[in-house]
Amino acid sequence: MYPAAETLTMVPLDRLLEQLPRLRPQYAAASPYPHIHMDRFLEEEVARKAMEAFPAVQDAGWIHYVHVNERKHGLNKMELLPPYIRALIREFNQPEFVAFLSELTGIPGLMADDSLEGGGLHQSRRGGYLNVHADFTVHPHRRHWRRRVNLILYLNEGWKDEYGGALELWERDMSRCTSRIMPVFNRAVVFNTDEDSYHGFPDPVECPEDMTRKSIALYYFTEETAPPPMRSTNYRARPGDGLKGLLIWLDKKAVAFYTWLKSAFGINDDFVSRVLGWFSTKKKP
Repeated sequence: MYPAAETLTMVPLDRLLEQLPRLRPQYAAASPYPHIHMDRFLEEEVARKAMEAFPAVQDAGWIHYVHVNERKHGLNKMELLPPYIRALIREFNQPEFVAFLSELTGIPGLMADDSLEGGGLHQSRRGGYLNVHADFTVHPHRRHWRRRVNLILYLNEGWKDEYGGALELWERDMSRCTSRIMPVFNRAVVFNTDEDSYHGFPDPVECPEDMTRKSIALYYFTEETAPPPMRSTNYRARPGDGLKGLLIWLDKKAVAFYTWLKSAFGINDDFVSRVLGWFSTKKKP
């Protein structure tokens, strides 16, 4: 039923497969949309080595997502990742693990994205945030690839509730937050991503200055016969955001235009990242 697991040495696939009869109905029944979080996801030693290998934002290759709707940093160039993390991500992208995700989510034909578009390593300093949103629906460079599933692995040892930074899952009509998942060490979250699976961590994190909110984010797709409807990241205001909602909407339109440029001209995030990073540096006292 599943591909052989012998090639996976860092991801405990045998244990995950044993848990599938319990995990699958839990995933399907979750509200506000199918999701699950799993603690002690990797073996302790593997998670700890990944955390220790996590590079600082100042290291080469980081993309600076610094605009109205988010303040975080990403590294998605496979060749720039630390070797240990690169090996771990490659196991998450192996057919046998992707088959497990298909069984867990009930979505057949999932495919990994080796280009890590929008994913890879994410990191937020104190004051970082990500407004509530539904993700882009189509891979910007593969028109028939529909985005279906997110996997996020948190690597934050000693993270306290008062630091904030919980992943919030919102009702599809944006009426309320249904679930808050703290980004604690070695916790994995898997959830369906579609046109209205709203999530984010919209309040600035309040961790100490010498800490960051770290995660590995991987996205999985299905290849559709006809090109699916294409929509960029859909940021949404929360009830009570007031005038801030207008800024969220205007910024969302700018992001949509940029996403169209990426798809139409095959550009990547490097140039805009350098510009945003320059502005971010200039704003610092």
